[in-house]
Amino acid sequence: MKIEQIIKEKFNSLTKSEKKIANYILESPNHIIYGTMNEIKGAIQVGDATIVRFCQKLGYSGFSDFKIEMAKEDYSQKESLANDNQLFFDQAENKIIDCIQRTKRKMDIKSLKESSELLSNATAIYIFGVGLSGNTAQDLEAMFLRIGIQSKAISDNHFQMQTAALLKETDLVIGISLSGKTQDLFEALGVAKEHNAKIISITNTLVSPVAQISDIVLQTVSEEFFNGASLSGKVSQLYVCDLLVRYHEKLFEKEALSSREEIIRAVMNKSLD
Repeated sequence: MKIEQIIKEKFNSLTKSEKKIANYILESPNHIIYGTMNEIKGAIQVGDATIVRFCQKLGYSGFSDFKIEMAKEDYSQKESLANDNQLFFDQAENKIIDCIQRTKRKMDIKSLKESSELLSNATAIYIFGVGLSGNTAQDLEAMFLRIGIQSKAISDNHFQMQTAALLKETDLVIGISLSGKTQDLFEALGVAKEHNAKIISITNTLVSPVAQISDIVLQTVSEEFFNGASLSGKVSQLYVCDLLVRYHEKLFEKEALSSREEIIRAVMNKSLD
């Protein structure tokens, strides 16, 4: 049975506060899927216990169980739209195109310019990411190297914390997280902030914990709670990384071109004829 139907059937038996939750879910289901308990209770002005009781009245063990069920239902509905082979291919293509277009609308030259200035002035550059974002951190390290910028991607949280503890105010950390709520990353960036290092984050929302602790935020757009490690999420991150690298290369064209030439010369002999 769909969650919307369950809520409507149970609505009259709910308390006044629980009805506020029900109306919020019916009006803004995505806010439940992608929001935290604190964000939701702040928006509705109810307590944790009220949200938990509401979820239990609907037959779920708690908020996390309810949230997963909502995400599963949303994911199944979207996937069911591709009911033949042509639609299947079109859906995958359109998803990536839409992701790039929406990411583009979030970007602005001012943020890229400020980021480029931090890159230019940094004594050392580190890129922090966990999971999928850890892989993106390695990709960004490789992109930077092509234009002559040496950086270090770190995906292990213990190494992130140790590195952050040794940072100086002239150092730069780039933190990557789609949700902006990854605890390990947030804690490492917090230590970096305590040492006055500069922070650029690549993340979805300006109000996330990771974004709030950053000096500059470069926004991605992909939010897929039930489809972790999705291609669209990766594409959004890589698109932002590419814009950052290309804009910096544009400002320092002569140096970047020289670095590209040196790298190509170094690897040419490794190619098979």
